[in-house]
Amino acid sequence: MTMEFRRRLPIPAEVKEDLPLPSRYEKKKAERDWEIGQILQGVDATRKLLVIGPCSADRSDAVLEYCAKLAELQEKVKDKLLIIPRIYTSKPRTTGAGYKGMLHQPNPSSGSDMLEGLKTIRSLHLKVIQETNLFGADEMLYPSSYRFVSDLLSYAAVGARSVENQEHRLTASGLDIPVGMKNPTGGDISVMINAVYAAQQGHMFIYRNWEVVTSGNPLAHAILRGYKRSDGRNRPNYHYEDLLLLCEEYSKMGLKNPSVVIDCNHANSNKKHVEQPRIVRDVLRSCSESKEVSTMIKGFMVESYLEEGSQKVGGSVYGKSITDPCLGWSGTERLILELADEL
Repeated sequence: MTMEFRRRLPIPAEVKEDLPLPSRYEKKKAERDWEIGQILQGVDATRKLLVIGPCSADRSDAVLEYCAKLAELQEKVKDKLLIIPRIYTSKPRTTGAGYKGMLHQPNPSSGSDMLEGLKTIRSLHLKVIQETNLFGADEMLYPSSYRFVSDLLSYAAVGARSVENQEHRLTASGLDIPVGMKNPTGGDISVMINAVYAAQQGHMFIYRNWEVVTSGNPLAHAILRGYKRSDGRNRPNYHYEDLLLLCEEYSKMGLKNPSVVIDCNHANSNKKHVEQPRIVRDVLRSCSESKEVSTMIKGFMVESYLEEGSQKVGGSVYGKSITDPCLGWSGTERLILELADEL
């Protein structure tokens, strides 16, 4: 046997019943979702989105402390930036090896199970909402798992390794929150644009053993994260010429609400986390050169945590990334305040 079916998991509705979102936060979430939508639709042209947080959420206490700090800054910059904490509880792995996120933490081989991981993920998002009044972003790595947190998230991302997958595209078409589609690791912009197009259309398909029909997600949009060339080197795609090309592609496809969020880390920074503030400044200069580019740029994605850099899984430094290196808090605070001043 190559696949062992251990047990049937509860459906999302049952987990939500065990760990409900208090009703007083439902209105707050609706208001925050509306604000995000206004920015992506260009109605609110004075603010940008900032999706910011650890490369991967590893421990709840450190993520909560980080988000509490973000909430304090949000009050200071609320007229210029709408901050969405990046709470990525699932981590894609190129080879399948390495830390895969809270769903797998602790490692199932130690005796814990997937249900524990699902509850840990939901509990973390709930605590962030209740303690900070911020509503987070997560990567939709497993489309079938999205429903376990669908009432808690204000932003979802489809990663570079998933963006060409039909299930991700069709599921995104049925979400009632914005979905950012990253360019693939090989850099083909047409793949990303086709994903945005697919997500903006209505579809009928099988989802969680149901026949479902979606109406399309007009807030599906692009995320530029750089790419890896055939020679193995990273190549950025946030420069002025790249942005003009994306404007052209959006125009050709006739997509709704042309928008892009610039991922300032990954291949765009060559995984040099300290380059992220410079990349933000570079993109802002591009915005000053072109009204079309400025209108299309709706925000930034930044990887940061309490402590700068990264450490190996099992490292002892509290609030330090166990995957890609991140900005530390002092650099994060400086970046946010400077970005707000520039807008």
